[in-house]
This record gives sequence, C-alpha cells and structure tokens, in this order.
Amino acid sequence: MVLLYTFPSKNVKISKHDIIYTMKIAFFSDCYLDLTGGIVTSINAQKAELERRGHEVYVFSSGFPKSKEKLEALAKNHIYQVPSCKLCFLGLTPVSRRPKVIERWLLKNYPELKDFDIFYIHYESGCSIAGLRLGKQLKIPTIQVMHGREDMGETNIIPFGFRTIVAILFNWFHSWYLPHKTTVHSDNYLADNYAKAKMWTLMVNHANYADLVLTPSEHFRKKLLHYGVKKEIKVLPNGFSDEKFPKIAKLKTVESHENLNIIWHSRVSAEKRMMPFLHALKNANGKYRLDVYGGGGDYFRAKRFVKRNKMNVKFHGNVKFETLLKAFETADLDVLVSYNFDTFGMTLIEAEAYGIPVFFCDPDMKEIVPENSYVFSKDKSSEAMTEALNDLLAHPEKIAEMSKVMIKHREEILVSKRIDSLEKIFAIIKS
Repeated sequence: MVLLYTFPSKNVKISKHDIIYTMKIAFFSDCYLDLTGGIVTSINAQKAELERRGHEVYVFSSGFPKSKEKLEALAKNHIYQVPSCKLCFLGLTPVSRRPKVIERWLLKNYPELKDFDIFYIHYESGCSIAGLRLGKQLKIPTIQVMHGREDMGETNIIPFGFRTIVAILFNWFHSWYLPHKTTVHSDNYLADNYAKAKMWTLMVNHANYADLVLTPSEHFRKKLLHYGVKKEIKVLPNGFSDEKFPKIAKLKTVESHENLNIIWHSRVSAEKRMMPFLHALKNANGKYRLDVYGGGGDYFRAKRFVKRNKMNVKFHGNVKFETLLKAFETADLDVLVSYNFDTFGMTLIEAEAYGIPVFFCDPDMKEIVPENSYVFSKDKSSEAMTEALNDLLAHPEKIAEMSKVMIKHREEILVSKRIDSLEKIFAIIKS
C-alpha cells in the first residue's frame, strides 16, 4: 500500500509497503511556551521526529512577554508566539488574545499557512480555537488532540465558591467562537456537578468541531464518546524522544539495608495529590528518600509539611529536562498518585524508558505501562498508599522484578514508533 500526500516533496520510506510523502504541519497549542508538563514534552518529541523525517513543522502558542532576540531565536526553530495577554495570569499560565485577533495576525504574518496540509491542535483555549477556525476557513484538515480532563483541572485549581461561575464563563467565551450543539448534563458518572458538566460541554463541542480527534489513551476515548463526541476518535499514545532515549537501562535493585530512592516529577499541586502522598510516606515503615522535581500550588505547603515532620525529602523545584533525566539514573521508584485526572501520565513512560518501576492508585493508569511493572494502591487514600509502600519496603526484591519488565518493554514507547501511526493518520485525513 502506498500512502500519498498532496504536498509534493521527497518521500520518506517507512517500509517496503508504505511510502509517506513529506507534509507541512502547523501545531496550535495554548499549553507549550513557558510551561512544562506532558503536553509540552509530547509536542517537542513529535515535532523533532516529524522534522527528522523531512516534514516541515510550525508551532504556534501563547506565551509570556519576550525580547525581540528571544522571539527570533524561537522562530529559527519554527516556533512562534501568538498575540498574548501581557499581565493576565503572569507567572501561572500564558493566556492568548481573542481567537479572532490571533486569526488576523496569523493570516497577515504567515500567509503561507494556506498551503499547509494539516492543522494539528493541542488544547482548547484561544490559540487552539483560532487553529480550528482557520482550518475551516482555509479548508485545511484539522486534528484535535484531547489531552486533559478540564473538568478535574477546573475543580482542583479554582476555589470552591467560584467553580460554577468560572465554568459558565469558560463556556460562554468558547461558544462565541465554536458552536455548542451538544449539552452535557450533570450525572452520577464524571459530571457529578454543574461546573463539571459545563467543562465536559466545552470539551465535547471543541472536539466535535475538528475533522478527527486523537486521544492518548483508550480510557479517555471511551469517556469522550460517552459524553457526546461524534467525530472519529483514534488512540495515539504519547512517546518518548528517540534522541533522549537512554541507550542502556540499568536494572534497578534495592537491598534491605538501603534507601528506597523515590522520584516525583509531576506538578506539586492539588490535582497531582502531593499532600496525600506525603501523608502516606510519613506513616510508612522503612528507609526511603524522596526527590521532588517540579513546582506548583502546593510547593511551599509540601515543604513546610516535610520540615515539620523531619522527612527524608528534598525539593529541587523546576529543572531542565536534562537534569531530570540524570536523576532517573539513581531512582528506584517513580510516583504518580493523581486520581481520575490524568489521561495518560507522561511521567510513567519517562520512568519506563529508564527501567524504573512506578507507583500509582488510579486504575486507568494500568493501560499505560506493562503489567507487573507497577505498585498499585488499592484506592486513593493515604492509608491505602501507606499499606502499598510498606509492602514494597518489606519486600525490596520486588523492585528488580518490576524493573525487568520495564526494561523488556521500554523500546515500545519510542516516539518514532508512535509517529509511524501518526503519519498514516495524516495521510488518511488528507486524502
């Protein structure tokens, strides 16, 4: 079978059966510049691999104010900051200007967009909305990647008394630009209050405006279908950068007299549940050391808790990705204890790349890593997590058993293998 793209350029041979022609691809995301996290890591890995295969890739994102020199340096890598609010949420998350402002700016400054093959959208705010609308206007196929649970994000970030009004305002803004043909009502499943139902309404209608929808996991695909996404949804798991992938993964082992070296490299925030994990660790019986990489709303609260309880925990704050990769070499156990929030858990496959067993309490995460490579807490409570930690501390030989499984399967997570599938998806939607 030969897959032909309409953009005429040199071809990249994937196998003797499949030939993929290079394309011009525009990423649009409100979650990229000046941020860290799974979406950023995923975009960077996909961009690098697509470019390695000969595709031309632009990234458009909101961002905080920058010097002319910094913007020019980004542009050399085909990364462009769209018009963004200068003060709104400064220090938290960059906020783009209104979608129509971004659309006019893009058409004026990047008229070549009309010749692109795919608009590849990541997220559901201003820049992403502009990408979807421009795709329709220019008759360019749009693919929307649904990364996150905005219902849970809003619940964990917005104070209790303001959640409903904020959810209503988000919907109001979103519906100015994209039609809201589907309404999600409160139920006993995931939309168990009015605010969550409004956020599901936003997510579903955003997805339905695209030509095709991607999600990183099967469990999230099912949830989107449940709440009314009508467009075809394909599952494309996130991948680990081939360039940064370690050539060798050392088997992790822990002796009974040694510390269990635990690493946390998610946000230090309510939705990631740092505080319940620290409570669990405080009551665990055994020798451990926890290194925390990342920042967030609970960062100083967590530091105070650790100091007050004299725990063997060190906070490193936000660090470069290369620093984090170095830290993986000495870690024995990776932690992700969010619950009913993560749709993929990028930290889990980052651990897998280094052969590190993982600890979690959300059953959805069993889809992400191989069976027998993880410690699973029977529920999300601190007591259940303490019980699971105590069992591991009493049987440290389990670390080596789980590490063997991670090492055996780790090459399956390479982004190059994910891009094979993504290129074919591009070809189908373009044909």
